[in-house]
Amino acid sequence: MIPAKPAFIRRQLLQALIWGGFMALMLQFGRASGTLTSGAVAIALVVGFGLWGCSEMLRHRALSQGWLEGPGAALAGKTVLAVLLLPVIPQAVLYVILTSGVKMGWLTVPGGVLNYSLAATFVYWLNSVMPLGLWAGVWVSTQAVRRFRQGELSRLRAEAARSALEFDALRARLNPHFVFNALNNLRALINEDTERARDLVTRLSNTLRHALDHGLARSVPLARELEVVDDYLEIEKVHYEDRLQVDRDIAPEALTAQLPPMLLQLLVENAIKHGIARTPSGGRLSLQARMEAPNRLRLTVENPGRLQAESRGDGVGLNYLRSRLAQGPGDGRFTLTQQGERVRATLDIPQ
Repeated sequence: MIPAKPAFIRRQLLQALIWGGFMALMLQFGRASGTLTSGAVAIALVVGFGLWGCSEMLRHRALSQGWLEGPGAALAGKTVLAVLLLPVIPQAVLYVILTSGVKMGWLTVPGGVLNYSLAATFVYWLNSVMPLGLWAGVWVSTQAVRRFRQGELSRLRAEAARSALEFDALRARLNPHFVFNALNNLRALINEDTERARDLVTRLSNTLRHALDHGLARSVPLARELEVVDDYLEIEKVHYEDRLQVDRDIAPEALTAQLPPMLLQLLVENAIKHGIARTPSGGRLSLQARMEAPNRLRLTVENPGRLQAESRGDGVGLNYLRSRLAQGPGDGRFTLTQQGERVRATLDIPQ
């Protein structure tokens, strides 16, 4: 036998307290008014247990059909309708029990005669509607407050996770190995090629500034992102020399397309880290950008190598990329696939 869940037990204990108290009040009223007969006891028990069942039916219906996720007006309308209709069930059961019990002589009622005139029947129904309506109002309000708090907590957690992810991505952009390599290469160039050393300082400054300012804008033109990528690639070319070859195929109409900052740079960095750097002879990094109908920017970055477990898209940088896509408009998509001896990263961004 499967033990009942603690939450279910707690709920039923609370329900027993509520509707048990309601039955106790009915019996106390009958005792105080001198009308506490066997029929009155039957009424208290049938109505009390019946409304307990009605409240559970209402709760199950509301949760299973997602009433709480819908508009407030729809929730109120469905709840009111349920409160008006459900009490008919225990009242119908009570009618059968009372009429049969009185006829058989098992039950006695005040005055000795059952009164089921239209007005009396309406009062009986109303006496069941009011406590059920009170219960429904308290339950719906409690659930609404709980869901609001859960939503706020989820939102705060998501914001905290996004902030942590952005911090990790920023820290990745300032990778000490990248900075140290650039500085070492700069030191070597100072005496060998002063002009190129000056250019390297400018490009390194632009790359670091872009890393620090990446969170200030929601989107940038592709032309601006390409400038930063070019600076980054020129710095890496000093380190990798002939091992890093770059092919560019950029459609002119794509230059004005918007994308979240750093996304293209992330793909390029990933391609160098997992492709060029791991291939002894280096290779070609291909960068393509074009517009796809209807109004979608498609970016493709290819590099030599094979997809490994650590490069299948679960790293900090690519997780940050996906989070930025999720924050943008439309259905931005990112895929990472193996194409023969090359790895292809594709980014589709709606405009």
